[in-house]
Amino acid sequence: MANTRRGGTSFIFLLCVLDLVSGQIRYSIPEELEHGAIVGNIAEDLKLKIWELSARKFRLISDDRKQNVEVDLEKGNLFVNERIDREQICKQSSTCSLSFEITLDNPLEMHRVVVEILDVNDNSPSFAKDEFSLEISELIAPGARFPVESAQDPDVGTNTVSTYQVSPNEHFGIKMQTRNDGSKSAELFLEKSLDHEQQPTFQLVLTALDAGIPQRSGTTRIIITVLDSNDNAPVFDHEIYRTSIAENAPLGTLVLKINAYDLDEGSNAELSYYFTRHVSQRIREMFKLDPVTGEISVQSVLDFEESSVYELDVQAVDNAPPGMAVHAKVMVGLIDVNDNAPEVEVTSVSSTIPEDAQPGTVIAVIRVTDLDSGQNAQIHCQVPVNIPFKLQKSSRNKYKLITSDILDRETAPLYNISISAWDGGSPALSTRKTILVSISDVNDNAPKFTQSLYNVYLMENNTPGASIFDVTALDSDMDKNGYVVYSILENRIQEGPRFVTINSENGNIYSLRSFDYEQLKYFQIKVQAQDTGSPSLSSTATVNVIILDQNDNAPVIVSPSMWNSSASIEIMPQSVYPEYLATKVIATDADSGQNARLSYQLLEASDPSLFTVGLLSGEIRATRHFREQDIVTERLVLSIKDNGQPSLSTTVTISFTILSNATQNYSGRTYEPKHSEYLSNLNRYLIIILASTSCLFLAIIIFLVFLKFKQERNIAEDGSSTVCCDRRRNSNNVFNRRPAGNEPLSYPGSGQVEGFGYTVCLTPESSKSDFLFLKPGHPTLPFSEVNIRNTNAMI
Repeated sequence: MANTRRGGTSFIFLLCVLDLVSGQIRYSIPEELEHGAIVGNIAEDLKLKIWELSARKFRLISDDRKQNVEVDLEKGNLFVNERIDREQICKQSSTCSLSFEITLDNPLEMHRVVVEILDVNDNSPSFAKDEFSLEISELIAPGARFPVESAQDPDVGTNTVSTYQVSPNEHFGIKMQTRNDGSKSAELFLEKSLDHEQQPTFQLVLTALDAGIPQRSGTTRIIITVLDSNDNAPVFDHEIYRTSIAENAPLGTLVLKINAYDLDEGSNAELSYYFTRHVSQRIREMFKLDPVTGEISVQSVLDFEESSVYELDVQAVDNAPPGMAVHAKVMVGLIDVNDNAPEVEVTSVSSTIPEDAQPGTVIAVIRVTDLDSGQNAQIHCQVPVNIPFKLQKSSRNKYKLITSDILDRETAPLYNISISAWDGGSPALSTRKTILVSISDVNDNAPKFTQSLYNVYLMENNTPGASIFDVTALDSDMDKNGYVVYSILENRIQEGPRFVTINSENGNIYSLRSFDYEQLKYFQIKVQAQDTGSPSLSSTATVNVIILDQNDNAPVIVSPSMWNSSASIEIMPQSVYPEYLATKVIATDADSGQNARLSYQLLEASDPSLFTVGLLSGEIRATRHFREQDIVTERLVLSIKDNGQPSLSTTVTISFTILSNATQNYSGRTYEPKHSEYLSNLNRYLIIILASTSCLFLAIIIFLVFLKFKQERNIAEDGSSTVCCDRRRNSNNVFNRRPAGNEPLSYPGSGQVEGFGYTVCLTPESSKSDFLFLKPGHPTLPFSEVNIRNTNAMI
């Protein structure tokens, strides 16, 4: 057989047919090609460049576990990976092909490739035995047929058994029959009556030939024994028996009962039933024929997917020597039942996809098959409806798993996608397969503060560098997209410099200085939280810092005027009566609230019965009329105390001088010290201060006059120099006229002083000088009549 196979290869030709209809590529090759034989150039047929095979992740996915063909990624050739034996792959099937999927990424493409395997005549017909025996009664009339052993040839088509020949003889010829499966069977045809006395045995050579190129053959010997006697053969009541049975029929189920009769009597009419030699061993294992009753029953598991029809050749043989036989056919059809669940195969799975993937993105390619047929093979497939994925049918029993909605990793970072497939049988069978798909993060969430507005209450006199507050912003993204950095975006502090700083990692806000409620009561900052994604996202929050007052200021006496915490008041004795208001002590406290709520208390008095002090008003009132024996000078010591915790206080001494002469001029209240020693020291201090101030002012005037005189002299000497003097005045020209009577000056406009003129003289040298000389526009205008509304206006 090996020599015949090698000789036959000279007649093998390679036939490649390219079919691109509906995205399918078809090739045809003969079987038995050696490893490396080229099937076709898949790159050219797909119109791809060679480099695209690797760049686009070219993958060949075979429907079978055995990889019979491969692709050379460097040349684009589809080649035979290992020797292909058509008989091993497809058995006796009339058509044989290898199918596989080709997938390409970026973009995703799928192509179906079918490689048809053409049969070559590499197998010769063969018989099960080299010699068969056949007994034929001499009484059988010409025309009788006798089945003989059929030859087996694993090839198909013209390469399988096509004809039988028998060696030349007078009595027997050969007749052929074509079975339902297309195979050929042979029967000996009795052409001439037999005579046991003339020739008791025949030895014939039966030859089976195929129609392949080259033609192959096989032989066996038939030894025919001519029997004497029994001249009536059995007869079946049907030449062909037909029945059907479900493929899941239990063992022992009765399939059919065959029946034959014999016209003879006695032992010559007793019949036994058997399978003929045409019935294969596999069928004999599946069906049992009772030789006495003729009942055919199931003795093994039947499978519609293996074969839908079984053909049984039976015979009835009488028991009289030499035994006469008659033949019939039994056709057993199997009824398909739904005994195969759908199979789900997932390929090209993208296990991780970004959350910004657009709807329609392909996640996986799914292939669903069912070995059943008809209604039982009608497959339905779906995924749960409550997920952002759906199935899109691409071809028969093939689907694409795609995204159907916007994904959000923060809501669902992981999906266990359950793919359910069920057939149309009753009851339906189903299969479920799960695909795990994780969603990768993109920076689509800005940090969010827990509050958009924070109010921070801070006690004054705080410690610089201490944390006063912390803000928190949360980002639902992950890794660098969720890492938050804090910064101060805007600082609205009244005095300008930044008073706080922030820790960029945890949002802690620290003070840079100690705050004084009396100077700054409130300021506002904006804090920004920004992630480190690309591009980064941010949000802001406002922080209001409210400074709380602390009792850090003692009360200050405003009235009466004090000198070294003392005041002197003169009163006339005849004006004093009960409840007479001698004076009122007025004090202020720079603090606020309870810290600025003051109370007055009399600590000490020369005559406690003469004056009382209002606790809250500070009014000092007489309790009675003065008497002549009262002392001339009354001294009171008062304590002014706030309501803070702890409380702060100020002590003041008030001396009341009672005039003894009622006719003496009353000059009202005086604050002049009465002690000569005290008055002498005070005058001395005032004279020194006044003299120092006058000397300093005179020196400044002399210096300015000297400097101006020098500049005018320089200008006079330089004739080319230009002096530009611009007389500035207000728009109403108020300084060009004298004010009439007590007519007040008007200064309209907030923050602007009008009615005051000055002269600006610019010289070439003045541009280099650091001094700017201002001349009053009206030197006779008294300063007491100038009402400057905005003291912060800058010249």
